[in-house]
Amino acid sequence: MTSIGRTRARGVETLSLDATGSRNALSAALVGELSDALAECAGDSAVRAVVLTHSGNTFCAGADLRDPPEPDALVRLLRQIVELPQPVVARVTGHVRAGGLGLLAACDIAAASHDATFAFTEVRIGLAPAVISLPVIPRADPRALARLCLTGERFDAAEAVRTGLLTAAGDDVDAVLEPVLDGLRRSAPEALAATKRLLTTRVLEAFDRDAAERVALSARLFSTSQAREGTTAFLERRDPAWVL
Repeated sequence: MTSIGRTRARGVETLSLDATGSRNALSAALVGELSDALAECAGDSAVRAVVLTHSGNTFCAGADLRDPPEPDALVRLLRQIVELPQPVVARVTGHVRAGGLGLLAACDIAAASHDATFAFTEVRIGLAPAVISLPVIPRADPRALARLCLTGERFDAAEAVRTGLLTAAGDDVDAVLEPVLDGLRRSAPEALAATKRLLTTRVLEAFDRDAAERVALSARLFSTSQAREGTTAFLERRDPAWVL
């Protein structure tokens, strides 16, 4: 059963995360399926832009703790979004946690409804936003990001816009995106690709410089006793032992 829904309308390919049973958590299988779909879009000249969205009330719950992807596989997926020739637009109407924020940051444009919520929850289970920091840090306000990543607290769409993690938010996310998609459809494909390359230079520099170190950090943290306690506590719906 596929975890990625696909539709196309007037040159815009919509890819939907459809693993609602796991709250669209990034499993090894989901990461692979999304990567395959993006590769097909990259090679299709009829695709002018890609919208990344979701089914259910969660855009992405982060890594699937029962079947997590290899850190280097997640790096490849995030870089694939950044390097895709076509603009990638995130459309969010639900919750975004941990690795889901990496997907948002990798996209060129991200919009959400006002009732969406966000959180970098890694520290609360003994981990760090290591791999997703590659696209997140170049996009977001450093001071705001420090608070959000160090505390793991939940924040709303208005704060996500203020910090640079979202482009825009509104009561109706489709109304917010209507002029965006219209603008992309009116733009020359080669010019879009060239402009995207200009705009993603700093993000790709972070991948080139830091990806190996972030993969190693992610692997090391996953093997610690605190991460084992944190993930077990999360799955058992209790506080980990270090909570005071």
